[in-house]
Amino acid sequence: MKYTENAINILTVRTFEKKGPAWINNNLKGNESVAMLCRLLETHEYEFNKKRDKIEDAIAKLGDTIDGFVALGDAYFPEFRGNIKAADKPFALFYKGNIDLLKKTNPNIAVIGVLNPDEKIELSEKMVTVEILKHGATIVSGLALGCDSIAHKTALENNGKTVAILPSALNKVIPKENIALAGEIIAKGGLLISEYYDDPKSKNDMVSRFVVRDRLQALFSDAVLMAASYAPNNLGNDCGSRHAMGKAKEYGIKRAVIYNEAKHAHNPMFDLNRQFLKEDSTIIRIDSENMAETINKLLPQKQTQTDLFG
Repeated sequence: MKYTENAINILTVRTFEKKGPAWINNNLKGNESVAMLCRLLETHEYEFNKKRDKIEDAIAKLGDTIDGFVALGDAYFPEFRGNIKAADKPFALFYKGNIDLLKKTNPNIAVIGVLNPDEKIELSEKMVTVEILKHGATIVSGLALGCDSIAHKTALENNGKTVAILPSALNKVIPKENIALAGEIIAKGGLLISEYYDDPKSKNDMVSRFVVRDRLQALFSDAVLMAASYAPNNLGNDCGSRHAMGKAKEYGIKRAVIYNEAKHAHNPMFDLNRQFLKEDSTIIRIDSENMAETINKLLPQKQTQTDLFG
């Protein structure tokens, strides 16, 4: 298991009261000495080291479910896309697989959507994802059922790379139905990442981890593409994709939706797609008629100049 003394120190800082992501990102650069950290925290080294030992013991129990973790200040801690406020910046990441896939030089496109897509949505998403892969991009998603799974599987089936961002520790992959898929992602050169090494403290904590996870899909991607999504409603079928799309807008990251007026006008699973298109003229609309042209717009500028497969 790979990690630096800096990484375990950063995790230890987080255990102190009111020392959340905003405080860490505003006050630390990484690689501060324990003595310096204790002065900032107004604590004794004994107390700090006791907390650090407890964290190391917990992480050791993860065994080979992780390859290691990186934190703010580490050489391999990935850069973020967009303009991110301090409270939203991750300060530590646990990983299994190829962490180089998070590098800013690696074109990443997040593909997300509903948990229960119909066959037409699945077909459309697969077609778009294959086209993205042709341009050498890595597919980012959340390993959830439905559209997330389709995105990951399509990447694997087409010899592409994919990154799965989890709301749980890597030793407890959720949903359980996708444990085998998580293993295949690693076996084929992909990546699993999480901000967590422990279990949620409550049901509310677990729910919040899903929402917090969604921002990572945005800040590690050059664009976020939503295949299909219900709009917020009281029917219990609301889709978490809106959180990732909302964060992408906040960070200044490109956003796109799959939508064809003739085919999708009356399908409630495209309600949020329609809503976004009405509200924001910068949203990139993708359908089978303009797919090749519009997918170019999702990629970093240097990738739009030459098709990497052409």
